[in-house]
Amino acid sequence: MRIMFVGGGSGGHFNPLIAIAEVLNNSPKKPDLYYIGPDPYDSEALERLNIRYVKCPAGKLRLYFSVNNFLDPFRTFFGIFVAIWKLFLIYPDVIFSKGGFTSVPVTLAAWFLRIPVVIHESDAVPGRANKLVRNFAEYIAVSYPEAAQFFPKEKTALVGIPVRTSTLTNTADPYTLLNIPSDLPIIYVTGGSLGSERINNVILRVLDELLPKYRVFHQTGARNQDELLVTAKALITDPVLQERYYSVGHISSEMVGAIMSVASVIITRAGSTTLFEIALHGKPSIVIPIPEDISRDQRSNAYAYARSGAATVIEEHNITETLLLNEIGSIMENQEQWNKMSQAASNFAIPNAAEKISDILIKIGDEHGS
Repeated sequence: MRIMFVGGGSGGHFNPLIAIAEVLNNSPKKPDLYYIGPDPYDSEALERLNIRYVKCPAGKLRLYFSVNNFLDPFRTFFGIFVAIWKLFLIYPDVIFSKGGFTSVPVTLAAWFLRIPVVIHESDAVPGRANKLVRNFAEYIAVSYPEAAQFFPKEKTALVGIPVRTSTLTNTADPYTLLNIPSDLPIIYVTGGSLGSERINNVILRVLDELLPKYRVFHQTGARNQDELLVTAKALITDPVLQERYYSVGHISSEMVGAIMSVASVIITRAGSTTLFEIALHGKPSIVIPIPEDISRDQRSNAYAYARSGAATVIEEHNITETLLLNEIGSIMENQEQWNKMSQAASNFAIPNAAEKISDILIKIGDEHGS
């Protein structure tokens, strides 16, 4: 059996593919796996899971002015013909698409060649790529109940988001892995893989108020780490408290699992994969979505998640040091509130999404190959 993945451009699109590949590699079917797109995104992950990379161009539809906006329609059009040729040579039994601009040429080529496609939508409001190809899909998996209304009811199911095994597997001693003592509650701050300048700056300004009571584990983004660490040391007035602040640029999936298992509250952007990882760990969170004029999906994700009671939302343009400290205090200083949010997060979580989607891919692949 041959299964092909498509979808990339961000970790939110790519990492769920890796989670499914982990499951498929342990399947009795042992399917051959392929990843197609303009670039391999994470070649180390592909190599580790024996996923063969297939190059195919694709254009991107931007919401801002760029010269590439005039060129990318031609890249997409050319990409359709390249995809038809590449798919014809490999002829996978089923294609799994995570959406995003890289998926459009491949999905259209698959429809032309009558190769079945399964698409997955991570966000509460679907992206343009998945809306464009929804009628070509044989099966559509969604992560939020709100997203189902945008797709044909008869072939749409709520399955959640595939999460990497290493993110969920708690180590025997996560404090040792993180090199953090277990004497104080821990606040985990993350702005996503690239970090968030606004979140980073606000956190630095409240460290003097947080560190007497908490330890702060701050994922800053690799390009910001050195500068922020110097700034943090200058802003923390008590040298003893400097040891309670931990700054990392990039964080591995194993460390994500460890820090989420020990954190008392998580301050985060509203990427769907991160929100579902938090929910699967049952942790209260404060969500600061990327503004809607930059990212259309994060704000809707944040409020869809917050409606469950698992999180509070602070709009980026409203965030202040006082507001953030009040939100942290309202969760951490009220055990009943913390318990309610923790339970709401666990109730929102949908486990085993990777296993469910893997079963669907193998079933459809069997039917197509027979």
